[in-house]
Amino acid sequence: MRLWSLDPQYLDRAGLLAVWREGLLAKKVLAGKTIGYKHHPQLIRFREKQGLINNYLFCILEESQKRGYRFDATKVKKSANRAKITVTSGQLHYEFQHLLKKLAKRSPKDYRRLKKTEKIKAHKLFRIIKGGIAGWEKV
Repeated sequence: MRLWSLDPQYLDRAGLLAVWREGLLAKKVLAGKTIGYKHHPQLIRFREKQGLINNYLFCILEESQKRGYRFDATKVKKSANRAKITVTSGQLHYEFQHLLKKLAKRSPKDYRRLKKTEKIKAHKLFRIIKGGIAGWEKV
C-alpha cells in the first residue's frame, strides 16, 4: 500500500489508479470494515487525523476527473475537517525518487518530464515541514 504524500499530478495512469484503489482500502481499514492491513505503516498518519482519508481521496478523485477518468465519486465524500497532515521535506523527496524509479520502467515519457522537477509539491492534504524520511517509511 502506498498513499503518496506527493501531489497526484505527478502520478502516471497506473499510479493514479493504484492510489485510488489503495486509498479506498485504507478507508475501509480505518473504519474497521476489514481485518487486513490494520497495522500498515502508511495508515499511521491517517489514524492520528481521523476522517481525513476522505479528503485525501477527494483530491485523487479531482485529479482523475481532470484527466477524464471515471472514478466512482459516490465512494468518497469531502469532509468538513480542513486540518492538514504534516509531511517532512525528506519524506517528500524520498517518495519522489521512489516514483521516478517506478516511472523509469513503466512510463519513460513521464519519467523524462518529471526528472527535471526542482520544487516538489505535496498532496493538498499535507503541509510540508523540514525533516528527514518518516519513521514509518520502509526504506
